[in-house]
Amino acid sequence: MTATAAPFGRALCAMITPFTADGELDPDAAGKHAAGLVADGCDGLVLSGTTGESPTTTDAEKSALLRAVRAAVGDGVPIVAGVGSPDTRHTVDLARQAERAGADGLLVVTPYYSRPPQAAVEAHFRRVADATGLPLMLYDIPGRTGTRIEPETLLRLAEHPRVVAVKDCAYDLLGSTKVIGATSLAYYSGCEELNLPLYAVGAAGYVSTVANVAPRQLRAVLDAFDAGDTARAARLNLLNAPLAEAMMASGLPGTVTAKALLDAGPVREPLQPAGREAADGLREVHEELLRATREA
Repeated sequence: MTATAAPFGRALCAMITPFTADGELDPDAAGKHAAGLVADGCDGLVLSGTTGESPTTTDAEKSALLRAVRAAVGDGVPIVAGVGSPDTRHTVDLARQAERAGADGLLVVTPYYSRPPQAAVEAHFRRVADATGLPLMLYDIPGRTGTRIEPETLLRLAEHPRVVAVKDCAYDLLGSTKVIGATSLAYYSGCEELNLPLYAVGAAGYVSTVANVAPRQLRAVLDAFDAGDTARAARLNLLNAPLAEAMMASGLPGTVTAKALLDAGPVREPLQPAGREAADGLREVHEELLRATREA
C-alpha cells in the first residue's frame, strides 16, 4: 500500500478490547463490536492501541483479537494493528505477527520511558518499517511516551515508502501543518478536540476512542466539512465536544470511560472501572448527544 490522501479511510475507531466477566479476551464480542462500528460509519479500525489495553494484553491475545475482527468485518475494512512497545526487537516481532494475522497496517508508537534521542527514534521506526510489507502509521503522543517525533524527524521518515501516516497527539497544529504541507504523510487526529481543526488544514481524518460510542456523530463532522457546509461541521463538532471532554479529559483513561458506556467487560489492572457516579455522568452526556444529533 502506498500513501494516499487517506490510506486507511477517514473515520477510524481506536477500538476497545472486550473481555469476559472474568477478564479473558472475548473474541466474539470483539467481532460484534467491530461489525457494529463499521455499520455505523467507521471506515477502519485500530486494534491493540492504548484504548485496546495493549499494555496488558499478551502477544497471543493481540493476534487472536485481530483474527476475530478480520473475520467479522471481512477484507474490505482496513485494520491497523498496534504493535508499539519500548523494545525495538519486540516491536518487530509484533509487526510480523500482525502481518501474519491479516493486518492492513501497523500503528507504531515512539518507544516510551527510555526517552531515546531523535536519531534512535528514527532508527526504531525504520527497523519496523523494514521488517514487513505493511504500511506504518507513526503515533506521536509525547504526553504518554515522554518523547516527541520532531517535525524534522517526520520529514526524513516520510521518505520511507512504507511510512505513510501519522496519528497526531502532539498538540502542535503549526508543526503538523508544516509536515502535511511538505510530505505525502496522511495525518490522523488522535485527539477528538483537534479532529476538525486538523482536518481543516489537510489531515486525512481521525483515530478516535470516542468513536467506540459515537461513530456516526464524529463522522458527520467530516461529512459536513467535505460537503462544503463548514458551519454545520462546526455546529456538529460543538455538539460532540461535551462527550469528548467527559470521556477524554475527566481524569479517567479513555479505555475506562468507553467501557463504562459499553457492555464490553472489565478493564485490566492497573486500570480500575469507573465508579457509579462517573458512569452515570457519562451516560447522561452520551444520551444528550444522541438526542441532540437526532434533532440537528
